[in-house]
Amino acid sequence: MNQQLPNSFRAGPDEEGRFGLFGGRFVAETLMPLILDLQEHWNAARKDPEFKAELDGLNRHYIGRPSPLYYAERLTEELGGAKIYFKRDELNHTGSHKINNCVGQILLARKMGKTRIIAETGAGQHGVATATVCARFGLPCVVYMGATDVERQAPNVFRMKLLGAEVIPVTAGHGTLKDAMNEALRDWVTNVDSTYYLIGTAAGPHPYPELVREFQSVIGKETREQMMAAEGRLPDMLVAAVGGGSNAIGLFHPFLDDKDVSIVGVEAGGKGLEGEEHCASLTAGAPGVLHGNRTYLLQNSDGQIKEGHSISAGLDYPGIGPEHSWLKDTRRVEYVPIMDQEALAAFQMLTRTEGIIPALEPAHALAEVIKRAPKMDRDQIIVMNLCGRGDKDVHTVAKHLGMEI
Repeated sequence: MNQQLPNSFRAGPDEEGRFGLFGGRFVAETLMPLILDLQEHWNAARKDPEFKAELDGLNRHYIGRPSPLYYAERLTEELGGAKIYFKRDELNHTGSHKINNCVGQILLARKMGKTRIIAETGAGQHGVATATVCARFGLPCVVYMGATDVERQAPNVFRMKLLGAEVIPVTAGHGTLKDAMNEALRDWVTNVDSTYYLIGTAAGPHPYPELVREFQSVIGKETREQMMAAEGRLPDMLVAAVGGGSNAIGLFHPFLDDKDVSIVGVEAGGKGLEGEEHCASLTAGAPGVLHGNRTYLLQNSDGQIKEGHSISAGLDYPGIGPEHSWLKDTRRVEYVPIMDQEALAAFQMLTRTEGIIPALEPAHALAEVIKRAPKMDRDQIIVMNLCGRGDKDVHTVAKHLGMEI
Protein backbone atom coordinates (compact mmCIF):
# COMPACT_ATOMS: atom_id res chain seq x y z
CA MET A 1 0.00 0.00 0.00
CA ASN A 2 2.08 2.94 -1.27
CA GLN A 3 0.56 6.37 -0.91
CA GLN A 4 1.32 9.36 -3.12
CA LEU A 5 4.39 11.29 -1.98
CA PRO A 6 3.55 14.66 -0.39
CA ASN A 7 5.29 17.95 -1.14
CA SER A 8 6.44 18.02 2.48
CA PHE A 9 6.57 15.13 4.92
CA ARG A 10 6.40 17.59 7.81
CA ALA A 11 3.03 19.08 6.80
CA GLY A 12 0.63 16.52 8.33
CA PRO A 13 -1.80 15.81 9.76
CA ASP A 14 -4.78 17.38 8.01
CA GLU A 15 -7.65 19.06 9.91
CA GLU A 16 -9.24 15.69 10.67
CA GLY A 17 -6.01 14.37 12.11
CA ARG A 18 -5.17 12.09 9.19
CA PHE A 19 -1.75 11.22 7.90
CA GLY A 20 -2.79 9.95 4.49
CA LEU A 21 -4.96 6.90 5.20
CA PHE A 22 -4.03 6.80 8.88
CA GLY A 23 -4.93 8.60 12.10
CA GLY A 24 -8.29 10.26 12.64
CA ARG A 25 -10.66 10.09 15.60
CA PHE A 26 -12.41 6.82 16.43
CA VAL A 27 -13.76 7.43 19.93
CA ALA A 28 -16.88 6.94 22.01
CA GLU A 29 -19.52 9.65 21.60
CA THR A 30 -18.97 10.60 25.25
CA LEU A 31 -15.35 11.51 24.52
CA MET A 32 -15.84 13.53 21.34
CA PRO A 33 -16.64 16.85 23.10
CA LEU A 34 -13.54 16.41 25.27
CA ILE A 35 -11.38 15.63 22.23
CA LEU A 36 -12.66 18.75 20.47
CA ASP A 37 -12.00 20.81 23.60
CA LEU A 38 -8.45 19.41 23.74
CA GLN A 39 -7.99 20.31 20.08
CA GLU A 40 -9.14 23.89 20.73
CA HIS A 41 -6.81 24.33 23.71
CA TRP A 42 -3.89 22.73 21.83
CA ASN A 43 -4.38 25.05 18.84
CA ALA A 44 -4.36 28.05 21.19
CA ALA A 45 -1.41 26.84 23.30
CA ARG A 46 0.92 26.22 20.37
CA LYS A 47 0.49 29.88 19.31
CA ASP A 48 0.76 31.30 22.84
CA PRO A 49 4.18 32.85 23.64
CA GLU A 50 3.58 32.44 27.38
CA PHE A 51 2.90 28.70 26.99
CA LYS A 52 6.06 28.33 24.91
CA ALA A 53 8.12 30.31 27.41
CA GLU A 54 6.92 28.18 30.32
CA LEU A 55 7.59 24.97 28.37
CA ASP A 56 11.07 26.14 27.34
CA GLY A 57 11.85 27.01 30.95
CA LEU A 58 10.84 23.56 32.18
CA ASN A 59 12.83 21.93 29.37
CA ARG A 60 15.97 23.77 30.44
CA HIS A 61 15.73 23.96 34.20
CA TYR A 62 13.63 20.90 35.13
CA ILE A 63 14.34 18.29 32.44
CA GLY A 64 17.93 19.41 31.84
CA ARG A 65 17.75 20.07 28.09
CA PRO A 66 19.46 20.19 25.74
CA SER A 67 20.52 16.57 26.12
CA PRO A 68 24.08 15.88 24.88
CA LEU A 69 24.98 14.57 21.44
CA TYR A 70 27.74 12.09 22.23
CA TYR A 71 30.33 10.65 19.83
CA ALA A 72 30.69 6.96 20.71
CA GLU A 73 34.36 6.69 19.85
CA ARG A 74 35.10 3.23 21.23
CA LEU A 75 31.97 1.68 19.71
CA THR A 76 32.80 3.31 16.37
CA GLU A 77 36.31 1.81 16.51
CA GLU A 78 34.93 -1.57 17.55
CA LEU A 79 32.53 -1.72 14.59
CA GLY A 80 34.94 -0.19 12.09
CA GLY A 81 32.56 1.82 9.90
CA ALA A 82 30.42 4.92 10.17
CA LYS A 83 30.88 7.39 13.01
CA ILE A 84 28.21 6.75 15.66
CA TYR A 85 26.63 9.52 17.70
CA PHE A 86 24.04 9.06 20.47
CA LYS A 87 21.38 11.62 21.28
CA ARG A 88 21.46 11.04 25.01
CA ASP A 89 17.88 11.54 26.13
CA GLU A 90 18.44 8.94 28.82
CA LEU A 91 20.19 11.73 30.74
CA ASN A 92 16.93 13.68 31.05
CA HIS A 93 15.29 14.00 34.47
CA THR A 94 13.45 10.68 35.12
CA GLY A 95 15.76 8.77 32.73
CA SER A 96 14.06 8.83 29.34
CA HIS A 97 12.51 10.93 26.58
CA LYS A 98 9.04 10.54 28.12
CA ILE A 99 9.39 13.64 30.30
CA ASN A 100 9.54 15.88 27.17
CA ASN A 101 5.93 15.08 26.39
CA CYS A 102 4.73 15.04 29.98
CA VAL A 103 5.79 18.60 30.79
CA GLY A 104 3.98 19.84 27.67
CA GLN A 105 0.79 17.94 28.39
CA ILE A 106 0.66 18.83 32.08
CA LEU A 107 0.76 22.52 31.12
CA LEU A 108 -2.05 21.87 28.64
CA ALA A 109 -4.10 20.02 31.28
CA ARG A 110 -3.75 22.94 33.68
CA LYS A 111 -4.90 25.39 31.00
CA MET A 112 -7.97 23.19 30.50
CA GLY A 113 -8.75 23.32 34.23
CA LYS A 114 -8.34 19.58 34.78
CA THR A 115 -7.82 18.44 38.37
CA ARG A 116 -6.92 14.76 37.92
CA ILE A 117 -4.37 13.09 35.63
CA ILE A 118 -4.42 9.51 34.37
CA ALA A 119 -1.88 7.69 32.22
CA GLU A 120 -0.96 4.29 30.86
CA THR A 121 2.54 2.83 30.99
CA GLY A 122 4.43 -0.21 29.75
CA ALA A 123 8.08 -0.02 30.75
CA GLY A 124 7.09 2.40 33.48
CA GLN A 125 9.10 5.35 32.16
CA HIS A 126 6.00 7.25 31.03
CA GLY A 127 4.33 6.43 34.33
CA VAL A 128 7.32 7.79 36.24
CA ALA A 129 7.44 10.92 34.07
CA THR A 130 3.69 11.50 34.53
CA ALA A 131 3.91 10.97 38.29
CA THR A 132 6.86 13.37 38.36
CA VAL A 133 5.08 16.26 36.64
CA CYS A 134 1.97 15.64 38.76
CA ALA A 135 4.12 15.91 41.90
CA ARG A 136 5.71 19.07 40.50
CA PHE A 137 2.30 20.72 39.97
CA GLY A 138 0.41 19.15 42.87
CA LEU A 139 -2.13 17.08 40.90
CA PRO A 140 -3.40 13.58 41.76
CA CYS A 141 -2.14 10.88 39.41
CA VAL A 142 -3.44 7.43 38.51
CA VAL A 143 -1.28 5.15 36.35
CA TYR A 144 -2.63 2.01 34.67
CA MET A 145 0.01 -0.65 34.14
CA GLY A 146 -0.30 -4.22 32.92
CA ALA A 147 0.20 -6.78 35.68
CA THR A 148 2.95 -8.46 33.65
CA ASP A 149 4.79 -5.15 33.38
CA VAL A 150 4.27 -4.40 37.09
CA GLU A 151 6.26 -7.54 37.82
CA ARG A 152 9.07 -7.00 35.32
CA GLN A 153 9.40 -3.26 35.99
CA ALA A 154 9.21 -3.28 39.79
CA PRO A 155 11.75 -0.44 40.31
CA ASN A 156 9.62 1.95 38.24
CA VAL A 157 6.47 0.89 40.11
CA PHE A 158 8.18 1.86 43.37
CA ARG A 159 9.30 5.19 41.87
CA MET A 160 5.74 6.02 40.79
CA LYS A 161 4.35 5.25 44.25
CA LEU A 162 7.15 7.24 45.89
CA LEU A 163 6.13 10.20 43.72
CA GLY A 164 2.56 9.92 45.01
CA ALA A 165 0.88 8.12 42.10
CA GLU A 166 -1.67 5.36 42.45
CA VAL A 167 -0.55 2.43 40.29
CA ILE A 168 -3.38 0.14 39.18
CA PRO A 169 -2.29 -3.29 37.85
CA VAL A 170 -4.32 -4.44 34.85
CA THR A 171 -4.88 -8.20 34.69
CA ALA A 172 -6.93 -8.31 31.48
CA GLY A 173 -5.37 -9.89 28.40
CA HIS A 174 -1.64 -10.48 28.80
CA GLY A 175 -1.34 -7.62 31.28
CA THR A 176 0.81 -5.39 29.05
CA LEU A 177 0.67 -1.93 27.49
CA LYS A 178 -2.38 -2.52 25.25
CA ASP A 179 -4.43 -3.64 28.24
CA ALA A 180 -3.26 -0.69 30.35
CA MET A 181 -4.34 1.72 27.62
CA ASN A 182 -7.75 0.02 27.40
CA GLU A 183 -8.31 0.59 31.13
CA ALA A 184 -7.13 4.19 30.98
CA LEU A 185 -9.66 4.89 28.20
CA ARG A 186 -12.44 3.35 30.33
CA ASP A 187 -11.48 5.61 33.21
CA TRP A 188 -11.46 8.66 30.93
CA VAL A 189 -14.96 7.95 29.60
CA THR A 190 -16.21 7.72 33.19
CA ASN A 191 -14.52 10.90 34.44
CA VAL A 192 -14.50 13.24 31.45
CA ASP A 193 -15.15 16.47 33.35
CA SER A 194 -12.30 16.36 35.87
CA THR A 195 -9.76 14.10 34.20
CA TYR A 196 -7.00 14.64 31.66
CA TYR A 197 -5.62 11.54 29.93
CA LEU A 198 -1.89 12.10 29.47
CA ILE A 199 -1.11 9.68 26.64
CA GLY A 200 2.53 8.67 26.50
CA THR A 201 3.06 7.83 22.86
CA ALA A 202 2.38 9.29 19.41
CA ALA A 203 -0.85 7.31 19.04
CA GLY A 204 -4.49 7.66 20.08
CA PRO A 205 -7.18 9.91 18.61
CA HIS A 206 -6.31 13.26 17.05
CA PRO A 207 -4.80 15.59 18.29
CA TYR A 208 -2.66 13.29 20.50
CA PRO A 209 -0.32 12.00 17.75
CA GLU A 210 0.34 15.55 16.64
CA LEU A 211 0.82 17.15 20.04
CA VAL A 212 3.03 14.31 21.34
CA ARG A 213 5.15 14.62 18.19
CA GLU A 214 5.49 18.36 18.67
CA PHE A 215 6.59 18.03 22.30
CA GLN A 216 9.07 15.27 21.39
CA SER A 217 10.44 17.09 18.32
CA VAL A 218 12.77 18.95 20.66
CA ILE A 219 14.96 15.84 20.27
CA GLY A 220 15.37 16.25 16.50
CA LYS A 221 15.64 20.04 16.61
CA GLU A 222 18.51 19.85 19.08
CA THR A 223 20.15 17.08 17.08
CA ARG A 224 20.21 19.24 13.92
CA GLU A 225 21.91 22.11 15.75
CA GLN A 226 24.34 19.84 17.58
CA MET A 227 25.33 17.94 14.43
CA MET A 228 26.03 21.17 12.58
CA ALA A 229 28.19 22.32 15.49
CA ALA A 230 30.05 18.99 15.78
CA GLU A 231 30.44 18.01 12.11
CA GLY A 232 29.31 20.98 10.05
CA ARG A 233 26.65 18.89 8.31
CA LEU A 234 23.62 16.67 8.85
CA PRO A 235 23.97 12.94 9.55
CA ASP A 236 23.68 10.32 6.84
CA MET A 237 21.34 8.14 8.90
CA LEU A 238 18.99 8.38 11.88
CA VAL A 239 18.02 5.29 13.88
CA ALA A 240 15.50 4.96 16.71
CA ALA A 241 13.45 2.25 18.41
CA VAL A 242 9.72 2.20 17.66
CA GLY A 243 7.05 0.96 20.08
CA GLY A 244 4.17 3.38 19.88
CA GLY A 245 6.67 5.71 18.30
CA SER A 246 7.14 8.92 20.31
CA ASN A 247 10.93 8.96 20.69
CA ALA A 248 11.37 8.01 17.04
CA ILE A 249 9.00 10.62 15.61
CA GLY A 250 10.61 13.20 17.90
CA LEU A 251 14.00 12.51 16.32
CA PHE A 252 12.74 11.92 12.78
CA HIS A 253 10.26 14.74 12.22
CA PRO A 254 12.66 17.70 11.91
CA PHE A 255 14.62 15.71 9.28
CA LEU A 256 11.76 14.32 7.17
CA ASP A 257 12.25 16.82 4.32
CA ASP A 258 16.03 16.29 4.22
CA LYS A 259 16.23 13.81 1.34
CA ASP A 260 19.88 12.94 1.93
CA VAL A 261 19.20 11.74 5.49
CA SER A 262 18.05 8.12 5.53
CA ILE A 263 15.82 7.17 8.46
CA VAL A 264 15.37 3.76 10.11
CA GLY A 265 12.80 2.77 12.73
CA VAL A 266 13.44 -0.43 14.68
CA GLU A 267 10.56 -2.62 15.87
CA ALA A 268 10.46 -5.44 18.38
CA GLY A 269 10.96 -8.73 16.51
CA GLY A 270 10.59 -10.65 19.77
CA LYS A 271 11.23 -14.35 19.30
CA GLY A 272 10.90 -14.15 15.51
CA LEU A 273 8.35 -13.10 12.89
CA GLU A 274 7.49 -16.68 11.92
CA GLY A 275 5.34 -17.00 15.05
CA GLU A 276 3.20 -14.56 17.02
CA GLU A 277 5.68 -13.64 19.76
CA HIS A 278 6.74 -10.28 18.36
CA CYS A 279 5.45 -6.70 18.16
CA ALA A 280 6.52 -5.79 14.62
CA SER A 281 3.22 -4.24 13.52
CA LEU A 282 4.71 -2.33 10.57
CA THR A 283 6.70 -5.31 9.29
CA ALA A 284 4.11 -8.02 9.87
CA GLY A 285 0.80 -6.24 10.55
CA ALA A 286 -2.07 -4.72 8.57
CA PRO A 287 -4.15 -1.52 8.85
CA GLY A 288 -6.97 -1.44 11.39
CA VAL A 289 -8.42 0.66 14.21
CA LEU A 290 -7.18 0.61 17.82
CA HIS A 291 -7.23 3.17 20.64
CA GLY A 292 -8.89 5.88 18.59
CA ASN A 293 -6.86 5.84 15.38
CA ARG A 294 -6.36 3.89 12.17
CA THR A 295 -2.87 2.45 11.91
CA TYR A 296 -0.90 -0.74 11.34
CA LEU A 297 -1.79 -3.43 13.88
CA LEU A 298 -1.10 -7.03 14.74
CA GLN A 299 -4.47 -8.70 14.20
CA ASN A 300 -5.98 -11.99 13.14
CA SER A 301 -8.21 -12.64 10.11
CA ASP A 302 -11.26 -11.53 12.12
CA GLY A 303 -9.66 -8.19 13.02
CA GLN A 304 -9.07 -9.17 16.66
CA ILE A 305 -5.92 -7.63 18.13
CA LYS A 306 -3.11 -10.05 18.89
CA GLU A 307 -1.18 -9.79 22.14
CA GLY A 308 2.36 -9.81 20.76
CA HIS A 309 5.60 -10.07 22.72
CA SER A 310 8.85 -8.23 23.36
CA ILE A 311 11.55 -8.57 25.96
CA SER A 312 11.18 -4.80 26.21
CA ALA A 313 8.05 -3.65 28.03
CA GLY A 314 8.15 -0.30 26.23
CA LEU A 315 7.99 -1.94 22.79
CA ASP A 316 5.37 -4.52 23.79
CA TYR A 317 2.47 -2.89 21.93
CA PRO A 318 0.62 -4.45 18.94
CA GLY A 319 0.20 -1.13 17.12
CA ILE A 320 2.06 2.00 16.12
CA GLY A 321 1.49 5.74 15.91
CA PRO A 322 -0.37 6.66 12.70
CA GLU A 323 2.34 8.98 11.39
CA HIS A 324 4.76 6.06 11.35
CA SER A 325 2.25 4.04 9.31
CA TRP A 326 2.11 6.88 6.80
CA LEU A 327 5.89 7.19 6.69
CA LYS A 328 6.15 3.47 6.01
CA ASP A 329 3.66 3.54 3.15
CA THR A 330 5.25 6.61 1.56
CA ARG A 331 8.64 4.89 2.00
CA ARG A 332 10.19 7.90 3.68
CA VAL A 333 11.22 5.75 6.64
CA GLU A 334 12.45 2.16 6.58
CA TYR A 335 11.16 -0.03 9.42
CA VAL A 336 12.96 -3.24 10.42
CA PRO A 337 12.60 -5.80 13.23
CA ILE A 338 15.22 -6.72 15.83
CA MET A 339 14.90 -9.90 17.88
CA ASP A 340 15.12 -10.20 21.67
CA GLN A 341 18.52 -11.90 21.58
CA GLU A 342 19.97 -9.23 19.28
CA ALA A 343 18.80 -6.51 21.65
CA LEU A 344 20.35 -8.35 24.62
CA ALA A 345 23.68 -8.61 22.79
CA ALA A 346 23.59 -4.91 21.92
CA PHE A 347 22.74 -4.04 25.54
CA GLN A 348 25.90 -5.81 26.69
CA MET A 349 28.09 -4.40 23.93
CA LEU A 350 27.27 -0.77 24.67
CA THR A 351 27.76 -1.32 28.39
CA ARG A 352 31.23 -2.76 27.86
CA THR A 353 32.48 -0.43 25.13
CA GLU A 354 31.13 2.94 26.29
CA GLY A 355 30.22 2.46 29.94
CA ILE A 356 26.59 3.31 29.17
CA ILE A 357 23.81 0.95 30.25
CA PRO A 358 20.91 1.46 27.82
CA ALA A 359 17.27 0.58 28.29
CA LEU A 360 16.13 -2.46 26.32
CA GLU A 361 14.10 -0.19 24.02
CA PRO A 362 17.07 1.70 22.50
CA ALA A 363 19.09 -1.53 22.67
CA HIS A 364 16.90 -2.63 19.74
CA ALA A 365 17.93 0.45 17.79
CA LEU A 366 21.54 -0.16 18.76
CA ALA A 367 21.38 -3.71 17.41
CA GLU A 368 20.44 -2.29 14.00
CA VAL A 369 23.27 0.26 14.22
CA ILE A 370 25.67 -2.61 14.94
CA LYS A 371 24.50 -4.27 11.70
CA ARG A 372 24.67 -1.16 9.52
CA ALA A 373 27.67 0.83 10.71
CA PRO A 374 30.35 -1.66 9.48
CA LYS A 375 28.82 -1.56 5.98
CA MET A 376 29.09 2.23 5.77
CA ASP A 377 32.10 4.44 4.98
CA ARG A 378 34.19 5.95 7.75
CA ASP A 379 33.23 9.46 6.70
CA GLN A 380 29.50 8.68 7.12
CA ILE A 381 27.56 9.46 10.29
CA ILE A 382 24.78 7.64 12.17
CA VAL A 383 22.80 9.31 14.94
CA MET A 384 20.83 7.00 17.23
CA ASN A 385 18.40 8.13 19.89
CA LEU A 386 19.44 6.64 23.22
CA CYS A 387 15.99 7.25 24.64
CA GLY A 388 16.19 5.53 28.03
CA ARG A 389 18.46 4.33 30.84
CA GLY A 390 18.88 0.65 31.59
CA ASP A 391 18.47 0.82 35.36
CA LYS A 392 14.90 -0.44 35.04
CA ASP A 393 15.96 -3.44 32.93
CA VAL A 394 18.91 -4.91 34.80
CA HIS A 395 16.76 -7.53 36.56
CA THR A 396 15.17 -8.59 33.26
CA VAL A 397 18.55 -8.82 31.54
CA ALA A 398 20.08 -10.75 34.45
CA LYS A 399 17.23 -13.26 34.30
CA HIS A 400 17.68 -13.82 30.55
CA LEU A 401 21.45 -14.18 30.96
CA GLY A 402 21.04 -16.68 33.80
CA MET A 403 22.69 -14.38 36.33
CA GLU A 404 21.73 -13.45 39.87
CA ILE A 405 21.58 -9.92 41.28
